[in-house]
Amino acid sequence: MTIRNKLALAIMVAGISSQVSAVELGEFNGTTFSVGGYVKAEGVFTMPDEGDDSFEGSARQSRVNFSATKMIEGHKVRGFLEGDFWDNNTTTDSTYAWRMRHATLSVDNVTVGQTWNGQFFANAPFDVETLNFWGLGIGTVAGNGAVIRPDLVMHYTNGGLRLTLQDPVYSDADIPDLVAAYTYRTESGHAFNVAVTGREVDTTPTVSGDGESEYGAAISLAGKFKFGNTSLALSAFNGKGAGVYAGWGYMGATGASGITEVNADGDLVTLTGFSAGISHRFSDKLRGNLRYGQVESDEVAASMDEDTLKQSTVNLIYTYLPNLDIGIEWRDQNAANRPPTSAGSSLRPAGQQVEVMAMYKF
Repeated sequence: MTIRNKLALAIMVAGISSQVSAVELGEFNGTTFSVGGYVKAEGVFTMPDEGDDSFEGSARQSRVNFSATKMIEGHKVRGFLEGDFWDNNTTTDSTYAWRMRHATLSVDNVTVGQTWNGQFFANAPFDVETLNFWGLGIGTVAGNGAVIRPDLVMHYTNGGLRLTLQDPVYSDADIPDLVAAYTYRTESGHAFNVAVTGREVDTTPTVSGDGESEYGAAISLAGKFKFGNTSLALSAFNGKGAGVYAGWGYMGATGASGITEVNADGDLVTLTGFSAGISHRFSDKLRGNLRYGQVESDEVAASMDEDTLKQSTVNLIYTYLPNLDIGIEWRDQNAANRPPTSAGSSLRPAGQQVEVMAMYKF
């Protein structure tokens, strides 16, 4: 791989995990230990289309990770653990429990554990930078943060090829959810990805344990084009059975169960999504991103006001000191895209939000 391609790859992967800024602690009995993560303070102003404006401040997204790497009989073995303080979305003020985000074991090209799903890896390196906490942006096949890290995932990588088996969303599924993806990078720094997803979908979600299901498949395309200090990101997907991962379906937001991926007759709906974004580095310290994404269901319930979820995002990020970023982001969307909480409200209502944040990576 050329130096130019190595640099392009490093820039893309930097947005996937905070572990890239990990500090190596040293070696003990042949095992190298590292620690990484970040502290992030954020304030979010919410201006919903309906209801009162609100403000919420938090440092709960702050996270810490640990890794241990060792060569054993010619094989590279690595363990990785990461957690934050999101406490499974509980709302107790100022007292938040540790939550496991990632726990993986890697041996050479195989990784198994709780970590990013295959849809995430097929899109994240090719998208623009956002400050929003929830998964990827709307419009990709990985736009739903509720299932962004399945309970168990196995990845196999070989060059640009990635094959993924995932804990199935449908609890009575006979086989894991599947993702097969391939990435191609050019000498000039451009990159492209094609991914095929497949999963068994419950066609009678209101009936428990009857085993009625249908297999749904979708295709996703993503690319990033680099032109000096400016890059262009594009993605699109189409197919069935992708709603729970994309975050939209027959009844709107799919949440973590995917029960809105079928219509009233039990037939799978077809989703079509796309996103487009521009990133520009204005100076060594200041960068900005503009993004639009949408996902449409070809059929929605009569009670639905929208068949398409649309989201726009603009941000500026300033590197005040090395590894210390200050940012502001404006975002707007036309419909709620998070499942209701126990209190009956949406975690992300339709309307506008403005987030201000400071993040220190270590």
